[in-house]
Amino acid sequence: MRVTERILEEVSKLPEPLQAEVLDFAQFLASKVSREAKPKDEPSLTNVSLSLAMHGMEDEDVPAYSLDDLKQVF
Repeated sequence: MRVTERILEEVSKLPEPLQAEVLDFAQFLASKVSREAKPKDEPSLTNVSLSLAMHGMEDEDVPAYSLDDLKQVF
């Protein structure tokens, strides 16, 4: 018996709400595979959004903080 057939057999025994969870998980795995297969030179939407949000901030003056500035150390 192939893995796909075994999965179908087991999932069909579950109540419908749990079948929906299995479907969500399978879709998550498919999207993960799709993301990993994307060429690395193609920027993701997240990276583009972050890049646009941070545009120009590299020229801003930022205060130099040190460990002495911490009020509480974890």
